[in-house]
Amino acid sequence: MEIKIIKEMNFDEERALYGSNGVVVDSCRFDGPADGESALKESRNVEVNNSFFNLRYHFWHDDNLNITGSEMTDKCRAALWYTNNATISDTNLYGIKALRECSNIRINDCDINSQEFGWSVQDIEMKDTTVQGEYFMMRSERLKFDNVSLKGKYSFQYITDSVFENCNFDTKDAFWHAKNVVVRNSVVKGEYLAWYCENVTFENCTIIGTQPLCYCKGLKLINCKMIDTDLAFEKSEVEATVLTPVISIKNPKAGVITVPEVSEIIMDDPEAKGEVRIDNKAACA
Repeated sequence: MEIKIIKEMNFDEERALYGSNGVVVDSCRFDGPADGESALKESRNVEVNNSFFNLRYHFWHDDNLNITGSEMTDKCRAALWYTNNATISDTNLYGIKALRECSNIRINDCDINSQEFGWSVQDIEMKDTTVQGEYFMMRSERLKFDNVSLKGKYSFQYITDSVFENCNFDTKDAFWHAKNVVVRNSVVKGEYLAWYCENVTFENCTIIGTQPLCYCKGLKLINCKMIDTDLAFEKSEVEATVLTPVISIKNPKAGVITVPEVSEIIMDDPEAKGEVRIDNKAACA
């Protein structure tokens, strides 16, 4: 396949490079008074380097896409939808709804500031990336994150079959209704963590904030720290080993919670059959 190189050009018209197959877009700008949309829609085998995007809907229904060293501004709405097999690295993604209904996407060394990013996506790998945005990755499947820092509410709701390692999440109402998820060696800060989740495991994590982990099924905590956590585990089926004191635990439905110290155990629900064990040897140094 012959590769066409497009270098140092400006595009602002509608569907400027629509249906391209085998192109390298190098140091180009997608911006201007014509205010056109869908510049690279329905394209395949596209490489984008060091380019600037200030319009909308650039990468819809694409396949085999590589973006590096580029910027998508806050005007770059819904940049990638219905796209498969893409790698995005060293790039700023600042437009709302930047990734949706996509699959097999790798994101490395990026800065993301995007509301409603990553809805209904599958097989997403993200590494060494910072994120700001609400409703991040909702209803997505098979996520694999490593060293991702996130700030924003309502993240990872309704996700399934995912693994997170070495991450730092500052996010309220995270992991609601999540299913088959593992979080390792991470910090998760925020109110009302992971309500209604199923088969979720936190391993060697620090959990910070009020009323975490309620109404859960198949919940596991393995050697975790809990800070400023009260009214934890309400109506949850849980097996937990906690290394730090907990303010209060309320009405666990089933299972065993081992903690070095708890200020208050509330058991005022006759259906609460969970056991809280105090084991000072479990305390962290």
